Amino acid sequence: MSALTFRAIVNGRPVTAEIDPRQTLLDVLRETLGLTGTKRGCEVGECGACTVLLDGVAVNSCLVLAAQAEGRRITTVEGLAAGDTLAPLQEAFLEHDAVHCGFCTPGMLLSAQELLEHNPSPSERDIRVAISGNLCRCTGYVQIVEAIDDAAGRTAKPRA
Repeated sequence: MSALTFRAIVNGRPVTAEIDPRQTLLDVLRETLGLTGTKRGCEVGECGACTVLLDGVAVNSCLVLAAQAEGRRITTVEGLAAGDTLAPLQEAFLEHDAVHCGFCTPGMLLSAQELLEHNPSPSERDIRVAISGNLCRCTGYVQIVEAIDDAAGRTAKPRA
């Protein structure tokens, strides 16, 4: 099978790579572009470890062919921080001890990022629904929910 030229905006920067048209977005991010923050978990879209933002929407990158992301904006966990400055969401995860083994954290952060971009003042239920596609075996979700709620408070208007 002949190679395909893949072009996209990844974490705000244009990228071009020769890929196999059968490769998933997860494979291209990790193996071709070296963005290993996106985790390979179940590879069937059940765990959320590979979640990235595709044009601002959280998707399981293991279920998206890289060719489907051609010309689009992709944000990985590496794209949340501004240089050495963590995003408010990342800071909140650290402060609330919402990072244990860390395997689910990148996907959890991206799902939460999408939520906060569309709903800067989410309820606890909104938060739980937004992260429902991300499995965590370490935290029991309480600290994760608290961290997302705290991050919303840092970036949003006061709640009514």
